[in-house]
Amino acid sequence: MNDMLKTTPDFSIDAAATLLAEHYGLSGALSPLASERDQNFKVETAEGTFILKIVNAAEPQVESDFQTAMLAHLGAHAGDLPVPHIRPTLSDESLASVTGSQGLDHRIRLVSWIEGLPLAETARSDAALNSLGHMLGRFDAALKGFMHPGALRDLDWDIRKAGRSTGRLHHIAAAGDRALLERFLQRFEALAPRLATLRAAVIHNDANDWNVLVDAQDADRICGLIDLGDALHAPVIAEVAIAAAYAGLDHADPIGAAAEIARGFHAEYPLLEEEIDLLYDLIAIRLVTSVTMSASRRSHTDDNPYLAISERPAWELLRKLDRMNPRFATAILRQACGFEAAPGARAVIDWIDRNRKSLKPLLERPAATYPAALVPYGDPTHPMTVLSAAERPDEAQAIWEAYARENGVELGIGPFAEERTVYAGEMFVSRFIDGARRTRHLGFDLFMAAGTKVFSPLAATVVSVEIEKDPLGYGCLIALRHEPEGCPPFISLWGHLAHEAMQRLRAGDRLEAGALVGHMGASTENGGWAPHLHLQLSTDTHLTATEILGVGEPRYLDVWAELFPDARTFAGIAREFFERQGRSHEEIVKLRRELLLPNLSISYEKPIKFVRGEGVWLIDDSGRAYLDCFNNVCHIGHAHPVVVEAMAKQAATLNTNTRYLHDNIVAYAERLTATLPKELTVAGFVNSGSEANGLALRMMRAHTGRENAITLDWSYHGTSQELIDISPYKFRRKGGKGQKPHIHVAAVPDSYHAPSDWPIEEHGKRFAESVAEQIAVMKARGEGPGFFIAESIPSVAGQVFLPEGYLREVYRLVREAGGVCIADEVQVGFGRVGSHWWAFETQGVVPDIVTMGKPIGDGHPLAAVVTTREITDSFDNGMEYFNTFGGNPVSCAVGLAVLDVIESQDLRGNALATGNYLMDAFRDMQKRYEAIGDVRGLGLFLGIELVTDRKTRLPATEFARAVSNGARRRGVLMGTEGPHDNVLKMRPPMIFSKRDADHLIAILEETFADVQKTLG
Repeated sequence: MNDMLKTTPDFSIDAAATLLAEHYGLSGALSPLASERDQNFKVETAEGTFILKIVNAAEPQVESDFQTAMLAHLGAHAGDLPVPHIRPTLSDESLASVTGSQGLDHRIRLVSWIEGLPLAETARSDAALNSLGHMLGRFDAALKGFMHPGALRDLDWDIRKAGRSTGRLHHIAAAGDRALLERFLQRFEALAPRLATLRAAVIHNDANDWNVLVDAQDADRICGLIDLGDALHAPVIAEVAIAAAYAGLDHADPIGAAAEIARGFHAEYPLLEEEIDLLYDLIAIRLVTSVTMSASRRSHTDDNPYLAISERPAWELLRKLDRMNPRFATAILRQACGFEAAPGARAVIDWIDRNRKSLKPLLERPAATYPAALVPYGDPTHPMTVLSAAERPDEAQAIWEAYARENGVELGIGPFAEERTVYAGEMFVSRFIDGARRTRHLGFDLFMAAGTKVFSPLAATVVSVEIEKDPLGYGCLIALRHEPEGCPPFISLWGHLAHEAMQRLRAGDRLEAGALVGHMGASTENGGWAPHLHLQLSTDTHLTATEILGVGEPRYLDVWAELFPDARTFAGIAREFFERQGRSHEEIVKLRRELLLPNLSISYEKPIKFVRGEGVWLIDDSGRAYLDCFNNVCHIGHAHPVVVEAMAKQAATLNTNTRYLHDNIVAYAERLTATLPKELTVAGFVNSGSEANGLALRMMRAHTGRENAITLDWSYHGTSQELIDISPYKFRRKGGKGQKPHIHVAAVPDSYHAPSDWPIEEHGKRFAESVAEQIAVMKARGEGPGFFIAESIPSVAGQVFLPEGYLREVYRLVREAGGVCIADEVQVGFGRVGSHWWAFETQGVVPDIVTMGKPIGDGHPLAAVVTTREITDSFDNGMEYFNTFGGNPVSCAVGLAVLDVIESQDLRGNALATGNYLMDAFRDMQKRYEAIGDVRGLGLFLGIELVTDRKTRLPATEFARAVSNGARRRGVLMGTEGPHDNVLKMRPPMIFSKRDADHLIAILEETFADVQKTLG
């Protein structure tokens, strides 16, 4: 290149005017233009404005021909591109020739002038840079398939030759500047082999800010691209890198400028990920080439102003790039082109969301179960924020603790992306944007007391354990690497921990899911903060713990959100904590009173507004999760995906009534009856347990012609009047009309409250005598029973498990008296007991009619009656049976899905195993808490009866209510049942796991201890 400086043309304006007239027949005003190795004149004539270029004598003929051919190709294939067009000579040639004063031959070219302002003289808005990217993309796309021998030239400005800058380093006087360039050259040397694997084509190769023109009337629009003298065959990505290098000069946000150019280019000429991943280094190496070329030429030429163009700002930009983390810059550039900020980032985010149910709790119990509130760091005026920024953490913590006590808060949350003024130090000045600060929190904070243990939700390998000593830094900082199956690896960062982890953990240690990571540190060791955990995820596993950006610039929040995804799901915080919607509690209560039946009850003195269910959890409108051990309607878990899919698919296809043929109703009847004894073969479908029991009574009347009912005391069978009439739980309480003459109430067969002199083996027969007495009363009146109805495990009576042989004896008595036996399995059916599909099977009997509801549809309104052929023959008496919605295709699809899940996941086996595990734990608690009089259960139908005295067995109603409310405060839902509301009632979903059971046990232990301390 230095040799070409010796052959630069040196024509006067008058000589150039003579050439213009001689070869082009034009005259006009000429003014010189700056040029590196050629000589250019602006020519203003009556026919228009042109550029007269006198080519360096050392330029090979093939290169001049290359430019001519390239311009001709662009004119033919992209005539609308605003690039110079050749004006032929008087002899219709593209070039003319002339001999200079030194005897050197030069070629001459005249091209059209393009109006516009140089980009260097404008504000370089984002829109203008994006427009530049579009222009370059169109330019390069128009040259696809074009090739010429002159494009394969050896040029120092070829980005592949940037390594030659090493040979020019001796021209750089300052040692620090040389070291700066050497760092970039070392990076280039490592990536240079990859350049050969990238796409290459003919490119402009010099879209510097003087060769790019901006519309004078629209500063956001690029209107011209000039000076194709450096065009050559090179990697396509070099086009973007060169333009970005110059656009970044004196720009407040050079990577943002590069991102806009790349975004525009990508829209016209899609880039590849492997190209974008080199862009940061190629931008830097173009600047290295520029400053070393300048330094070299200064040693040969002192008065060429072109050589000084961009040198000072180029050095400033190189220093700025050197301060940046290249991986962050690349992430910004990748996302600008629609790629993930880090490869696999979106897959990590998706995997965590899909597998959130299987993550182990990060705290002693699931984080979403704690009453939580936002920590006020988002409020710059809040005293806690002000004190924290002033490095007065103990005073800040005292403010938080006072607020938490007053409001019943146990967990403080510092959300991802929160704008915070608390980051006041120099360490938070942006390295990307001049004059900007990093203010957006990129971690997820959990505030609890110093010493609180934190656990890894996933198996992990320890990457590093270190102490960051900067004020308002991390204190003890731990990085873990997670590699779950089916998910790209990612890093979790744990900051502000106690220093004890330094002695306990080492890089390379393996942690299992649920293993202890550390303890929240006190302010003296956590960097000077109120005690909390800074939890952060990184999808870029190449970053070290201290490189992971804990606070970021607002401009690039969308990039940081992929590099460092919001860790709230990983931490176990429900999305509803941040997304409260709908009416307030007070407004809903008010509207219920105005619009709904006044005796429609609400649970708890302080009602809960649930907005979502998931598995065994119910989530309220504040994002707090409650372990549901009470709501047995969602039998296989709330919003089970198999049920949801079956429901949605069938609803989107067809829903109609049973007067038309459809596969689902017969398929479901076939599957359902297959779970029952062979005698029970005919099904009828309805919409609720009450409807099922009502239909059972219709069948009973048709078969027996009788009305007399035998029911158990404190039983409940439905909401219609005829069912209230057979439900002592209703008719004997407030608002009830009392017992009707045809209703006969037998004693609850409750072995725990049986007379002490009854042998246990005789309890079934002894309690059955109460039924025999009712039959005798009817017989004395010349009547007989129409039916006996009982829940197979009386529920509202207090989770009462029937003594062995009870139903066998009762069924014998009733049938001998001409009645039928109805098993109400609305609450206890569908495998809840674990050992059998139906609770009546534990008694070794076969009912005449079985009713079922609640769990049958996992929350969908579906119920059924299954009976014998004999009874249905009696029911088929000429009156049509029709139920508009009973047995519709959607309901039957749901019912089939429920059966599929129970069978495919062996939920009966799970119910039995988990139930036994809970029973063992409850019995162990019974040894320590005198208030526990009886523990009873089978599968996941469980009860704990609380008493004031184990001998007298008097009910401990207040204690039971306190335990139920205490569990609710701790995030577990259960109920109280029995005539005295002293039996804790638990009926969790069938998917209830050992982990769920452990959580329930822990909460009960904590609650019992608290209540015993309070009540004695």
